[in-house]
Amino acid sequence: MARPCPALASNDTPTVDESELLARLRQGDDDAFATIFREHYSWLVLSAGRLLGDRSLAEEVVQDVMLELWRRREELTLTGPLRAYLHQSARNRALNHLRHGRTVRQSEPYVRPPTAAPRTDARVSSRELQAAVAEAMAELSPPQREVFEMSRRDGLTYPEIASVLDISVKTVEARMGRALRHLRERLAPWLPSGGGW
Repeated sequence: MARPCPALASNDTPTVDESELLARLRQGDDDAFATIFREHYSWLVLSAGRLLGDRSLAEEVVQDVMLELWRRREELTLTGPLRAYLHQSARNRALNHLRHGRTVRQSEPYVRPPTAAPRTDARVSSRELQAAVAEAMAELSPPQREVFEMSRRDGLTYPEIASVLDISVKTVEARMGRALRHLRERLAPWLPSGGGW
């Protein structure tokens, strides 16, 4: 039986329609799997990493998702976009890790210290802004924060978010609107005049 081997797949695989790509995947096409892997791996790792706070664990989660996609390819039936399906799968696995006590800090994923020491006033301002953002995000309700992160950090559209969370697009819009209003109010001192999220 053919096995997925994205590292060996050609980089000039032409862009194909998603339904055609999935049809090829169901038939065991390694190149179709490699294309899906390349297109979705990086952003899925970022998404899972924001929940887990650990990149290596996020990579493990996403590799599990991709392996499961390959294993279940023949019986795979999607009711929405592949992107939404993969996001939900990675999110569920990440939450399972968290439930099993593998929690790492979520508030500052992938924060790296600056390579060169900035001026003291810039460092203080940056620290204050980071603290203000973290505090403002923490004040959002969990549903608002989830929708905001899926939209602004993970790049999902409102319909994709609605599909993943099994809610209406109107509900997504309402939660996002409340989140944005709150963040604009709380971060007004740091936003340029007329600026926004």
